[in-house]
Amino acid sequence: MKKEQRQILHVDVNNAFLSWTALSMLKQGSKIDIREIPAIIGGDESKRSGIVLAKSMKAKECGIKTAETIYQAKAKCPNLSIYPSNFEVYRTYSNKLYQLLCEYTDQIERFSIDECFLDMTHFLMKGNLLEKAKEISRRVKEELGFTVNIGVAHNKLLAKMASDFTKPDKIHTLWEKEIPTRMWPLPISELFMLGKKTVPKLYHKQIKTIGDLAHTQEEKLIKQFGKQGKMLWEYANGIDHSEVKSKPEKPKGIGNSITLPQNLVETEKIEEIVSALIEQVTYRLRRQNMLAEVVNIQLRTKDFVDTSHQGKLPIATANTKIILEKAKELIQEMYHEGIPIRLIGVRVDHLKEKEEEQISLFQQTKQNTKQEKLDKTIDQLKEKYGYHLITRAGNLEVENMIQFRKEKE
Repeated sequence: MKKEQRQILHVDVNNAFLSWTALSMLKQGSKIDIREIPAIIGGDESKRSGIVLAKSMKAKECGIKTAETIYQAKAKCPNLSIYPSNFEVYRTYSNKLYQLLCEYTDQIERFSIDECFLDMTHFLMKGNLLEKAKEISRRVKEELGFTVNIGVAHNKLLAKMASDFTKPDKIHTLWEKEIPTRMWPLPISELFMLGKKTVPKLYHKQIKTIGDLAHTQEEKLIKQFGKQGKMLWEYANGIDHSEVKSKPEKPKGIGNSITLPQNLVETEKIEEIVSALIEQVTYRLRRQNMLAEVVNIQLRTKDFVDTSHQGKLPIATANTKIILEKAKELIQEMYHEGIPIRLIGVRVDHLKEKEEEQISLFQQTKQNTKQEKLDKTIDQLKEKYGYHLITRAGNLEVENMIQFRKEKE
């Protein structure tokens, strides 16, 4: 069986320290958004070690650079505003971003305090990776108040390279076919993971662009740089097999949504989409060994009017059938047939560890036990043969519709 192509995103916060400081100040009543003035986040100005950690766009326009001294920065911009770093604030906003990203996949690598890799391979519902990137970008801006750059690719290297293209608030792809035009013309110093000491050595050999490196014989690079030479050649050619190294941090909520290939106006069709989304959400819920107490349904009309409705489940559960039944109740309450719907979303909240929930024998009916065994069997088949190769019969038509959307895009 052909190995499934990986779907990777790299999410990088724009001017993280300055943006997060600005949000914290505004929340505390400040009338100034330091993102809109010449401002920097820096160390102690009275010490020689005081350097620029982050800068606003206005400061950048003055020629101020990250890592230069505050003394140099003030010489370029006398009216520069300087603010101290606050890692408690940074940690708070970093965690908010992480929790939002957990709604899309549980395969997340926190590469630094302000950037994450997401492996979306098994979490797209046959959807479009670029559309998910757009949705994440929009939600971060609307719900968290700052902006991100997102790189879209089939491995971590290319996703990281893509997110470093033009900023801020941009989404860039770097597919394999785009490497010659979008990556090879870049200076060799722009190659991810290339050490500063290696750059002069490559320049000495007239290797000045990533393309120059890509077209150098691999054997020559190995002879010159040893194992690093092989990595240099592979990276220059967009080859990277490294995995997204996720940590077992538990999400506060799990969700998924899909923009439909055509507007839906029938309750029955909307319920079919919700059924497929809930199967994916509950699969992730069980993988986390968690139970949900609340389910939320989101609908967006063709005129971009959003409505949502949530309800408490009868018991804390990861049971696909129970959650679907509640979701259908919510749809009946919130949707008036005939209104064109273009986006449908499902989210489960108020999550708790499965071991914490003591379900009584009276609640744990034979029917629920049978359903749990069915869910577990389907999960095992998905893990063995691939998520999209195993689906419930009732979702086949939905899967085909989503696949049709992907092919058209």
